[in-house]
Amino acid sequence: MAQPKLARAADGKDLALNGNGNGAPACSSCHGMQGEGRLDAAYPRLAGLNADYLLRQLNDFADKNRDNEHMRPIAKSLSADERKAVAAYYASLSSPKTEEPKQPTPKELAIGAKLANDGNWSRGTPACRQCHGISGQGVGASFPRLAGQGKLYVLNQLKAWKDGKRSNDPLHLMTGVVSKLDDEQIAAVAAYFASLPVSPKSSAKP
Repeated sequence: MAQPKLARAADGKDLALNGNGNGAPACSSCHGMQGEGRLDAAYPRLAGLNADYLLRQLNDFADKNRDNEHMRPIAKSLSADERKAVAAYYASLSSPKTEEPKQPTPKELAIGAKLANDGNWSRGTPACRQCHGISGQGVGASFPRLAGQGKLYVLNQLKAWKDGKRSNDPLHLMTGVVSKLDDEQIAAVAAYFASLPVSPKSSAKP
């Protein structure tokens, strides 16, 4: 009896561009040909995200640990090996950043930068960089890269945590942090990270 084909790491590109013919469409139809995302529709940038983080999100979608009516059936249609292959493929990409259709105001950037880099300790709000790294470059499998991620996507996720619609963060850290931010601050943080380059300048320290 023939054994079912297992997805190899090299199959990730084919899955991303063509789907698997078993219910999972091409990832590129929403996330772009190079994983750059679609800013207008709040489909996130996947290129360069940590492979283990991406895999965890796919597993969470499939297991209903992260709610998304669009992604859940797609994730469930991917086998465990296919999820690993897709995650590895997108982690390997370094596609250029897509520029936001509307540039943030200086005030918005200032508010966002302050929260991202210093936090607001008078309200017990830690700096975003403490978990997501300097310049939002991400830390390991738990704290994704935010630099260059679409503003609308980040904004929607922050609101989802605040409203209790998303809760798959480690130790519910994001739930606690975002509960202390108002709508203006949430929008500013999203705008700030969207304004950052995808990769830090060569002179930046890790």
